Amino acid sequence: MESMDALIIQAILDEFDPNCSLIEVLSENFLWSSPLPLLDFDGPYCNATTDQLGTCWPRSSSGQLVERPCPEFFNGVKYNTTRHIYRECLENGTWASRVNYSQCEPILEEKKKYPVHYNIALIINYLGHCVSVGALVVAFVLFLCLRSIRCLRNIIHWNLITTFILRNIMWFLLQMIDHNIHESNEPWCRLITTIYNYFVVTNFFWMFVEGCYLHTAIVMTYSTDKLRKWVFLFIGWCVPFPIIVAWAIGKLYNENEMCWFGKEPGKYIDYIYQGPVIIVLLINFVFLFNIVRILMTKLRASTTSETIQYRKAVKATLVLLPLLGITYMLFFVNPGEDDISQIVFIYFNSFLQSFQGFFVSVFYCFLNGEVRSAARKRWHRWQDNHSLRVRVARAMSIPTSPTRISFHSIKQTTAV
Repeated sequence: MESMDALIIQAILDEFDPNCSLIEVLSENFLWSSPLPLLDFDGPYCNATTDQLGTCWPRSSSGQLVERPCPEFFNGVKYNTTRHIYRECLENGTWASRVNYSQCEPILEEKKKYPVHYNIALIINYLGHCVSVGALVVAFVLFLCLRSIRCLRNIIHWNLITTFILRNIMWFLLQMIDHNIHESNEPWCRLITTIYNYFVVTNFFWMFVEGCYLHTAIVMTYSTDKLRKWVFLFIGWCVPFPIIVAWAIGKLYNENEMCWFGKEPGKYIDYIYQGPVIIVLLINFVFLFNIVRILMTKLRASTTSETIQYRKAVKATLVLLPLLGITYMLFFVNPGEDDISQIVFIYFNSFLQSFQGFFVSVFYCFLNGEVRSAARKRWHRWQDNHSLRVRVARAMSIPTSPTRISFHSIKQTTAV
């Protein structure tokens, strides 16, 4: 009798995927109506298999919609196991490629614990991104129209502002993606996430370009006229591209889920692009340390206009670089279970992330002496031209008086 049971169990196991446990196999198959369902299939059937999330799908007859409980844990997030996932065994005896995980809901204790704070943080995020986009667009137009200030330094500022505009636009597109689309992992959704992360990386590489320019001009005392614009354009726009391509390939073959947009820190594939960003930030901090050291010694007594511009640029970078670095490093911070620290983290992160573009516009454009002077001259020139046109239009619109013409004619006749 025992040998017969062993043969039956072995026959069942032979029909199943080796990744499925014995308990799962037996519990899934001996609950069917027939005593030995695996040995008694008529017609096409789907073999037992395991999907990408590790869920075991038992051997099933064709045309059947198979139900399984949601996974208990996935990517460190706990899910509600009372809900179910579904997969269809097709008529030809193959499993459907798509698994319906839409019923699975994560148990997010933080969001249940702080619903009001998360809603307020979401409002702050939308408000900050709207304000940032508005300020960035104004700054972009100023740099576009004021051709008299198009030196290499301001071209670098202009490109940094451009990356923030594109990044914020992609952020709004990400927020418009529905949860079901995240679950289905559509290709266009993954493309939007990839483009968004590309602009995130370009943000920090253009901050690196800012640091390189200042370090070259001040610390290395190298003439900025000899610097090539295409080198900085290559660093800011081209270097991040292979980094993001490598990240996308890693996501495709290892974490191909949820439109590649994982908000949980610690995913190893994400370090493909997060690692270079951290390195760039650390190098920039070294640059700024050397720049400040030189400014405190050699350039203190200098009063040339170029030196004054360098000082203002260094001040702006000193403010913005820690700001950008802090907001990025917050992704790696776990505030713990303390109520106060968690709430502070929610608001602090939302405010700094959303208002980054606004701060960049203020320090690199609106407070830029060259931009303000050029804009003031442009405004005065427009006012002068406008007033001149108004005076000409008024002079042209005054009608000639008949009385004046008659008097003039009489005067000429008398003189003759």
